Amino acid sequence: GPVVFSAFARVDCLRRSRDREIQPKREQAMRKTRSTKAADGAGVHMAAVHPGQSVIEALRAIILAADDRIREGVKWNAPSFYTTVHFATFHLRAQDKVQLILHLGAKPRKDVTVRDAVGESPVPLEWRGPDRAIVSFSDVADVQRHKAAFTRLLRRWIEHVR
Repeated sequence: GPVVFSAFARVDCLRRSRDREIQPKREQAMRKTRSTKAADGAGVHMAAVHPGQSVIEALRAIILAADDRIREGVKWNAPSFYTTVHFATFHLRAQDKVQLILHLGAKPRKDVTVRDAVGESPVPLEWRGPDRAIVSFSDVADVQRHKAAFTRLLRRWIEHVR
């Protein structure tokens, strides 16, 4: 029968093929634009295969507009956002909602307590440690309802990125 690839395998395949094509131009392109060609391809592809496509696009727009230093890339085979290190990565396995993992890089940091700095937030956060949390959105109305608070949360979060 036909070979069926998961969405994550497709993104990884897309990323590797594009990396070979644009590797020499990558650093120059990242300095000039808000996202790389590989990130655009991965983000669009992941959004296209997820039932929460409109939620993903609304969140991407809010995240990129929150601060001029924010760039988009691919981390853990999913669209991710960074300044100096990645701080927010989509977790797209759940099909009934869109989740965004807020973190301060791949490894947990014991020296930072973002949780204390963020304090109480109107954006529903599921804390997974002092430096990582999951934000879930069920639909575009949910994203729009929390837009201002989510933008403030992102701005406070990236203060702790190094």
